[in-house]
Amino acid sequence: MTISVDIWIRGTEVATTKDISPVTREPEAWNDEDVRAVLEGMLHAMDETKHPGQANRVAGLRGFSWIVNPYEGGVLIALEMTLGAAVSGPFKIEKDRLEGMITRVLASNAAPPVVH
Repeated sequence: MTISVDIWIRGTEVATTKDISPVTREPEAWNDEDVRAVLEGMLHAMDETKHPGQANRVAGLRGFSWIVNPYEGGVLIALEMTLGAAVSGPFKIEKDRLEGMITRVLASNAAPPVVH
């Protein structure tokens, strides 16, 4: 499945669109690993836009804000961070279900607690 990601890099005046293909299933059939792949793909696309031709530099799924928003009969995934913003969709999947999967994926990737 090819997914278009609209990307805006902070400090620029234009947005660009990149295609990613992180999953083969349609959104209605996504599981947590598919959602992880979509989020990572969106972050990779943002990094590639800022640093063309550089090796994959995305380390983990943290340090960004996200929202799932209804749009034209589906939902959008929007990410925002210091680097900029990325929006993908609309996807035909229930909003609450996708939000739950994103929440689980990000929680499973959280930094371990610091013990002093």
